[in-house]
Amino acid sequence: MTAVKQIELISVEDYLAGELVSQVKHEYSGGYVYAMAGARTAHNRVATNWMLAIGQRLRGRPCEPFNSDMKIRVPFPTHTRFYYPDGMVVCESNPPESTYQDRPVVIAEVVSDTTRRIDEGEKREAYLTIPTLMAYLIIETHRPRVVVHRRTDNGFVAEAYEGADAVVPLASIDAELPLAELYERVQFESSEQERERLGTHST
Repeated sequence: MTAVKQIELISVEDYLAGELVSQVKHEYSGGYVYAMAGARTAHNRVATNWMLAIGQRLRGRPCEPFNSDMKIRVPFPTHTRFYYPDGMVVCESNPPESTYQDRPVVIAEVVSDTTRRIDEGEKREAYLTIPTLMAYLIIETHRPRVVVHRRTDNGFVAEAYEGADAVVPLASIDAELPLAELYERVQFESSEQERERLGTHST
């Protein structure tokens, strides 16, 4: 009989220490560590535009933006998770020596075909448990479209903003995000290119 190999779970302390010296970023979920893949040009352009647009609007104000080098800690009753979102806004920051944040007000993820399932599933479910979170933005790269999961008195409600003229209101940080700025320099696919990417064909 073949012996079952036991997987040794990594502690939060060992994970955080390892991230300080690792050349590759990893996300963490209850002792399991997952390496993050590199991103395409369009993804990086949108993520950079997010930081530029939000950073400019928050300059000189209490809330501040962070890029994808800063982790979010999401505690659950049975385990802890750490994610690297593409962007976030924090109004009550952790101490300067901290390598993660606990109280984001806005979180942004730039989705791709490979990350869509986790961004719209696991991460969305985790992020919406954060008490301070007011808006979770899921930002497309193949077309100018942002879906905002916004906190209301009746829980989170999804709103879609689409087109270069659209503007996403972010009342929780007293700011607006024009899609024209978010998608500056981004070249979108033609309909034929999108069908090829998705593996579909017109009939």
